[in-house]
Amino acid sequence: MMSWAWAFGGAAGAAIGLLSLAAVPARAQSLEELRDMSISSLSKLDVTSVTRSSASLADAPASIYVITHDDIVRSGTLTLPGILRLAPNLQVMRGGPNDTVVAARGLSGNDQAQNFSNKLLVLIDGRSVYSPLYSGAYWDMPDILPEDVDRIEVISGPGATLWGSNAVNGVINIITRDAGASQGLYGTGVVGNRTYDLGLRQGGHAGGNASYRLFVKRHENFESASGLDDGNRRTQGGFRLDWNATPADALMVQGDGYFGSRSQGDAADENFHGYDLLARWRRSAPSGATLQLQAYYDHTARRIEDDGGRFALDTFDLEGQHGFSLGQAHSIMWGGGARVSRYVVADIPGLDFVPGRRTLFVGNLFAQDSIALSPTLTGTIGAKLEQRSYVGLTFLPSVRLSWKPAPATLIWGAVSRAVRSPTPFDEDVVETIGRTVILTALSSFRSEKLTAFELGTRLTISPRASLSVSTFYNVYDDLRSVEPAPGGFLPLRWGNGIEGDSYGLDAWADIRVADWWRLKPGYSLLIQKFRFKPDAVPLLGLSQVGNDPKHRATLRSSMDIGPQVNVDFDLRYVSALPDPHVPAYVELGARLGWQFDERAELSVSGFNLLHRRHQELPAAQATPLGRSLLVALKCTI
Repeated sequence: MMSWAWAFGGAAGAAIGLLSLAAVPARAQSLEELRDMSISSLSKLDVTSVTRSSASLADAPASIYVITHDDIVRSGTLTLPGILRLAPNLQVMRGGPNDTVVAARGLSGNDQAQNFSNKLLVLIDGRSVYSPLYSGAYWDMPDILPEDVDRIEVISGPGATLWGSNAVNGVINIITRDAGASQGLYGTGVVGNRTYDLGLRQGGHAGGNASYRLFVKRHENFESASGLDDGNRRTQGGFRLDWNATPADALMVQGDGYFGSRSQGDAADENFHGYDLLARWRRSAPSGATLQLQAYYDHTARRIEDDGGRFALDTFDLEGQHGFSLGQAHSIMWGGGARVSRYVVADIPGLDFVPGRRTLFVGNLFAQDSIALSPTLTGTIGAKLEQRSYVGLTFLPSVRLSWKPAPATLIWGAVSRAVRSPTPFDEDVVETIGRTVILTALSSFRSEKLTAFELGTRLTISPRASLSVSTFYNVYDDLRSVEPAPGGFLPLRWGNGIEGDSYGLDAWADIRVADWWRLKPGYSLLIQKFRFKPDAVPLLGLSQVGNDPKHRATLRSSMDIGPQVNVDFDLRYVSALPDPHVPAYVELGARLGWQFDERAELSVSGFNLLHRRHQELPAAQATPLGRSLLVALKCTI
């Protein structure tokens, strides 16, 4: 993303742009007993994003890929977008250190039309990092210490029934490790031709049933080949406390704070900061019933130096959920929550929010019942009722059916409804050039809607190979468009003038070639067919919906050479972006790790190794990506 001002539609220059467009090793090699699981162990891995309760990955009726702790550490990458590249069902496109687009199943947006990737919900330990101001994520703000992540569950497909509006094309759920799994003093230092990174963490016990960790991280990324300063800097610190008060009660409290800045070439730097605090209490009954309460507070702010505009956002969230069994056939999860977000936006040249401050509210109730129709057939019916600012009561249902004809075979299908709800950028924004109003939002803007049909299978072919294939057919309505004023041209306005459908598949496999060598291939196909409604005006063309590749393919290889050395390769192919055109490319990442001591590891990582530079986003939006090399030292005391 070019800047936070671009995320709000940009200043006068953006408006002018609108006018001008009519394998498992014998011994896991890492400092923390990495979990390079066998195929059978991975199939039994617990995931929570599909049902909001713990369930086996082999039984999850959804297109879900799990990035494990071992995958993350062995990748050598330092940033969250870099880690998300490991998921074959995600589309991650970058352009320099400050421009990132992450999407699932298309609709990645188009900056020239002031449309952004806003149909993918992102959570960190249950805290949403999806901005209610414009329905997207600022990828330079959420950050993690990679070694503290337990797993990342990536769902491609709608998750609105459980997670609410804006979980349209997918859900990313980042789950950090229990504090008890990160004990002792840990330090890491990374130096490279484009990156510096330092991390320090202390973990310990606070009584017999409580564990804690404290961490601090400093990250710098820069790009100077363009002749302009285009880097970012960030410092973050935080903590986590886990307390098992009784065998049935668990309490987790965590928080962090950060500050940083990003350069914008000849323009003034953009500064940002934030802090958050989250608490979760969970009780488990002998019957298997669970009760969970969670609350968090989150503050984020960005400001352009030299009075170039600012915003601040405070979010208060409270939710609860209750899971229990009813008889032998029903497993029910229900709950609800409320979220209040208060924001102020001011002093952005050429861009006003009217009003400039507002309080947004979201309230919801949800319920889902998994019904054992037979020993091999399970049906899941769920719905969420959601009340939000700008729109009335929204109904978000889903129906899923899963069949296990054999213990190693799952076949599933689903029909779901999801929406992207209006935001202040859709309803309150006014763009100007001088005293001329170029664009004005409409209070009549409607939610963007999706009805999704999915069919998939997950197979354990043998003890050495597994396969997951998910197909989809998505029907979209009321997608946002740019329309001229009735009977004239200016001011432009947002409309709901685009509809259409998309279809394709996500597929990946896990193959243990030998005890020391593992391969993970992946492939995604996306075909999109959009059209203007009869009463819409094709002012900007259909490319305003998104600029997405048709084909994506990945191949990850993980090898252990003896008891101390591990080697990883990541090869990826992305076909051309259609409009604006960006050529197809093939790129390679690699990492060589040497555990020269039981508590210390030295590694060398390289990214984008096949080309000196390559373009992933349109040249008008982002700079090319250059080759990157890193040397990292990690140690635990």
